[in-house]
Amino acid sequence: MDTVDSATLDAAAAAAAKGEAPASVVVNTASLWPPNGSVVFRNVSMRYREGLDPVLKKISFTIHDKEKIGVVGRTGSGKSSLMNSLLRIIDIADPFNEGSIFIGDDNIATIGLDRLRRGLAIIPQEPVLFCGTLRYNIDPFNEHTDDELWNALTLSGLQSVVMNLKGRLVADVEEGGANFSVGQRQMICVARALVRHPRILLLDEATASIDLETDQLIQDTVRKHFQDCTVITIAHRLHTVLDCHRIMVLEAGEIVEFDSPFNLLNLGDEFGSGGVPPLTSSKPSKGSLASLVRDTGKASERKLKAIAKQRESKRRQGQ
Repeated sequence: MDTVDSATLDAAAAAAAKGEAPASVVVNTASLWPPNGSVVFRNVSMRYREGLDPVLKKISFTIHDKEKIGVVGRTGSGKSSLMNSLLRIIDIADPFNEGSIFIGDDNIATIGLDRLRRGLAIIPQEPVLFCGTLRYNIDPFNEHTDDELWNALTLSGLQSVVMNLKGRLVADVEEGGANFSVGQRQMICVARALVRHPRILLLDEATASIDLETDQLIQDTVRKHFQDCTVITIAHRLHTVLDCHRIMVLEAGEIVEFDSPFNLLNLGDEFGSGGVPPLTSSKPSKGSLASLVRDTGKASERKLKAIAKQRESKRRQGQ
């Protein structure tokens, strides 16, 4: 996520002063929560504290269960704020905010923070590791068997690395994961998500600071092993989201486009089927997906459009 600024710290202090919502709230939900991975924002406006301008402005959208969504936009467009509101790091229920957010059929304001955040998995931009054992870092609540952890390590490509560690699953992890490479730290976060089998996976610019090889490994792992889960990816590297079902483009806290990459790039004529008008706002946008793709350069633009056309071809074949 973006570096925590003073507004975020003030918001956290205000939440502590008023008393944070209890970790567990008795609600009429199934024991396995959430029951599905649908996400609905209804007229959500969010400020980091009272008196500041909203960073999200009356946004509404629906994400369907198991849908793969990319979220893009220039710096300051509201991408990380969207994630903060979904995790209730900033609470929409605060009096200076408005709107509601639903996961499944439940308003997240009625779900205890512990249950809410256990129901989601996140692969953050900067991998978060703690002093302790590797097992603790993958399964901090000790809810899974060793076999389940080894399976997650295998799927994330870390099995051989861990097999060579002294202690293996109980090998020491230094502060911040200093005894692992950046790519390995990121893949440990992937293993942490895999072992939980989440209904919703959040990727917060997870490939922004790693090498291309690890980037590709993460993308391949997510595509292959999170097929039955809703995936919301915030990315700077456009190629990581061009094969999503839909892409949301944010600009100054508003949704200016939300449609398939094929439609947003107006590739209908190139595909030979006639274009479909994209779902966009009525005002012109410098932050549109087509503009963001053009800004990558001609060679990259051709590659990105090819990814979008390949995704559309698979969709038409029912894949």
